[in-house]
Amino acid sequence: MATQFGDRIRELRIKQKLLLRQVASKLDVDTSIISKMERGERPIKKEQIIILAEILKVGKDELLTLWLADQLYNVIEGEPMADEALKSVTKKLSKEK
Repeated sequence: MATQFGDRIRELRIKQKLLLRQVASKLDVDTSIISKMERGERPIKKEQIIILAEILKVGKDELLTLWLADQLYNVIEGEPMADEALKSVTKKLSKEK
């Protein structure tokens, strides 16, 4: 299952001509983990996103936003009231600002 986060990571990695193993070694993980992360088959730890942003020369906020969006999607996917729940959360977040 493709994810926004995984797709963006792959796009950035390819654009910079980095091999999976190069990214994996900088994150101190196995190459297969990066491959699975790009395909949306394995989540990445939030702490690793900051390191990944540095490796891929992209803002950490962009990657954190995509990561969080994928997390939310995984929780609400298939729920009939997902739209209403998201509206409720958005309203609550707006009040907290």
